[in-house]
Parts: sequence; structure tokens; C-alpha cells
Amino acid sequence: MRGRRRLYLVLGALILVAVGLVAWVLLHRKPPAPAPHATPVTIAKAIAQDVPLTQTELGSALAWTSVTILSQASGKLIRVNFVEGSYVKAGQLLAQIDPAPYRAALAQAEGALRRDRATLAGARRDLARFQRLLAQNAIAAQTVDDQAALVAQEEGAVQLDEGLVVAARINLAYCWITSPISGRAGVRLVDPGNLVSASGSLASTPNTSGPTSNAAPSGSVVGAAATTASGSASSAGVGNASAGISGSGIVVINQMQPIAVTFTVPQGEFHELLDLSNGFARPLLVQAYSQETGELVENGEVTIADNQVDAATGTIQLKARFPNAKGRLWPGQFVNVMLTRQVLRNATTIPNAAVNRGPNGLFVFVVGQNNHAVRRPITLVATQGAVAIIKSGVRPGERVVTDGQMTVKNGSLVRVTQMVPVRGAAP
Repeated sequence: MRGRRRLYLVLGALILVAVGLVAWVLLHRKPPAPAPHATPVTIAKAIAQDVPLTQTELGSALAWTSVTILSQASGKLIRVNFVEGSYVKAGQLLAQIDPAPYRAALAQAEGALRRDRATLAGARRDLARFQRLLAQNAIAAQTVDDQAALVAQEEGAVQLDEGLVVAARINLAYCWITSPISGRAGVRLVDPGNLVSASGSLASTPNTSGPTSNAAPSGSVVGAAATTASGSASSAGVGNASAGISGSGIVVINQMQPIAVTFTVPQGEFHELLDLSNGFARPLLVQAYSQETGELVENGEVTIADNQVDAATGTIQLKARFPNAKGRLWPGQFVNVMLTRQVLRNATTIPNAAVNRGPNGLFVFVVGQNNHAVRRPITLVATQGAVAIIKSGVRPGERVVTDGQMTVKNGSLVRVTQMVPVRGAAP
């Protein structure tokens, strides 16, 4: 009985000790460490792609060739053979001047030529007869010399008449006005029935300078004025052409296929373009975009640069050629011109939003497989729109943080909430 009581006491003591030990452990156990906080971020994967380096300038379209059709003969405009706003072909008849005065002038010149040729033939026969008489000492040498001079005089008259006939035929041909180029006709500037002069101005009275046998119609032969895409005018005259050309002309023909677009670039960038294009021997790609909608209008190329820098603006003008097959570019239209300087092949690219600037330079946060962000310095080649072109620091396939960098530190655990693509750098 006593032994059983002792056993109970021992068991009770052991139980108390065990309970005390469990209580002590529970009271002195450290709470579990909290799970590390993951910063939510947006990331993008670096990719390798071809990136065009471009610049955008304001450009103006103008006709590749623009010709102001002026009358080369003075007289009454009797017919206009084109529809305003229509396309005309090179050599197509546009208008006609009354040819009657010029036919009369040609007939007079041809008659004078026949007359003087007959006179020359008679003078030559007399000279031959006088030379035979001189050989028989039957005539004075002075008479022979005088006849020889008369023959030379008549030869000169015939040569003059031949020139007048040619001029009269040219004047007559000028009564039919044709287009020197293929293009689009503008608004008619002169109506049939008006009197026009070779200077391009309208006349209120008839042209009274009638031709004679030894002169072409006054002011009837004059070169047409042709205005090119650069805006300059040239004139070429024959016969008794007027010294200059003025007036509005009959119509303006604009060559619109192809069409030109001019724009300027800063002189500091011009030498780079000069080197990249090998002196513009290799065309530079250019695109025209609508100013209203931003839509691509046409693709073209730059092959022409002006021969001087504008001292007032420090820029130089470039001229691009566009096929304009659909006729979407119009002379005088303003467009945004995107010039491609060069294309970087297989370049490593990331979104421009991933690039950060610190006291030691540019850097990005690269997210590894364990979702820890590592700060890594980078070197940029260039930025093009929303794309950054990386020279070193990031390899294709690596993930970079594009949003949430403000709360990310080197080595931070991150939680990817969204992955955004790297947009293509091509326009």
C-alpha cells in the first residue's frame, strides 16, 4: 500500500515536470519569420530586331516639274483643247492662236525668196557673159567686178529670204500650242476670244505689227517659260524675241507622277546623312504622313540635296521623290516626313520605360529566374520612339522591369503582374 502511494507520487511529479517543460517551451518559442514581401512590377523581355533610326521633319509637296504655258505667238486665241483639271500628255494640243497672219507672212517670205532667187540667177548669167567678153577684151574689167559684187549681194538677199522663210514657218507652228510635259492641267487662265501676246499678257486691241517681206511678225517668236519644281523659270527665244516673259500664261501643267517633297534638316545632321548616303549616291528611304490623320501617304527616297546651307536658319534643303501612283500627294500639301537615316540590324531592344538614370549613369532592373531584381548598368546606342537600343548590359531574352522601379531595390523580390511586349521600332 505504501509502495503504491510512492509510485503515484513519482508519476505525479514527472507529470508536473513534463507540463512545466511544455509550458516553458511554449512560452519561450520564437514566432516564425514573416514571408518576404514581393514588390509588384511590370516587366518586358528584351528582343533582337532590326531598328530603323529615323527623324521627322515638316515637308511640302510640289510638282516634280511645273510648266507655265505661255503663248509664243501674238494673236487671237481661237481654241482651247484641254479640260481643266485633266491629265494631258506631252505633245498634246492645248490651244490654238489664229494662224491667218502667220500664213500670210510665210507666203510673203516664200514669194520674196522666189523673187530673189530669180534675180540671183539672172545676175549669175550676166556675170558669166561678162567674163566671156572680158576674155575677148570686149568689155572693161570694172564691169565684170561690179557684176560679181551684184551676184554676191543677191546671194546674201537669198540667204536672208531663206532665213525669213524658216522664221515664218516657226512662227506659224507656234500658233498650235502643245504641252511640253505629261501632267495635270490647272485652271484655264485665258478664255478663247482674247488677244494674247508673245509676252504672255492679254491685249485689248489687235496686234497691228503686220509682217513684211523682210521681217518676221513683231514679237511673234518667243520662248515658252518653264517653271521647274525648284520654282525657277527659264526662257529661250528665237527671232526677234522679247527680252523677258511676263503675264499669267494660258495654263499651268504640273507633273505629279512622280512628285517631289522638300524639307530641311539641321546642318549638324547633314554631314551624317551625307556619309550614310555616300554623297546621296545611295537613296535614303523617306515616308510621308498625313498631318491630319497621321496615316502613311506614300513611300519615297531622297537623292537630292541643295548646294548651300541657309544662313538664316542653319538648315539645308533636301528633295525627296515619290512615285505618287495613287495621286494622294498634291502640290502645296504639307506632310510630316519621316527620314530613315540607317537600319541597325539584329539590335537588342527594350522598352524605353525600363531605362533608369542614376548618379552613376543609366541602369535597368533585370529579373532573374528566382524573381529577384538585380540592378545592372547599361550602355545605350540610341532611343527610337518607345524603344531603347542597348549596346551592353542586357542580352536578348532577359526580363527587365518597366513599371514599379521606384519601389524596387537591388536584390528585391518582385512579383510579375504583367508582361508587356517590346513594340516594333519600325514606323
